[in-house]
This record gives sequence, C-alpha cells and structure tokens, in this order.
Amino acid sequence: MDINFNYVHVTASERLEELISKKLNKLENRYDWIVRGEVFFKTENTSSPDTGMICEVKLSAPGQNVFASSNEKSFELAITNTIDDITRQLQKKKEKMSSR
Repeated sequence: MDINFNYVHVTASERLEELISKKLNKLENRYDWIVRGEVFFKTENTSSPDTGMICEVKLSAPGQNVFASSNEKSFELAITNTIDDITRQLQKKKEKMSSR
C-alpha cells in the first residue's frame, strides 16, 4: 500500500511514520482491497491538556473511502484510536461486500 504522510504545524517524524505504517500494513494484509492511505498529523492549541494532537487517516478502497480522526494528548494515543475506528469501518465494509 502506498502511504502519504502530511504534517500540519508538526515536524516530520520517522518514528510516527513507522508506527502507523506497521499498523496500516497489518490492515492491508487483512483487507487486500485497500489501495492507498493518507495520514495527517496536526496540532492545535486547546485549553484542555488531554487534546491537541490530531491523527487523521483516509484509506482509498473500492466504493466509498474510509476516514477516521482522533484528537488526543499524544500522537501515539491518537494513532491507536484512529486505527481502531478504521478497523471497525473496514470490518463493516467487508461484511457488506461479502453479503452481496
């Protein structure tokens, strides 16, 4: 799978790219119809210490694309929550595809 990384107000990080690439490659092994992925890392100023680090993932797949976003206190936590959301969406999409 081809993965594009985008950083908004964040310095590029190989560690974050490796972490999310490993998780996305596991998803690609399970759902071989995923074409490519786009990952966005963003920061925003918030009054809460529990938010501000945003991870967004958009996966291109047949039919409608799959998108999830998470706003947490660390990028690692945001990645984990975003991947969990993506996994649920992919499972639903697979069930719909197999029921046809």
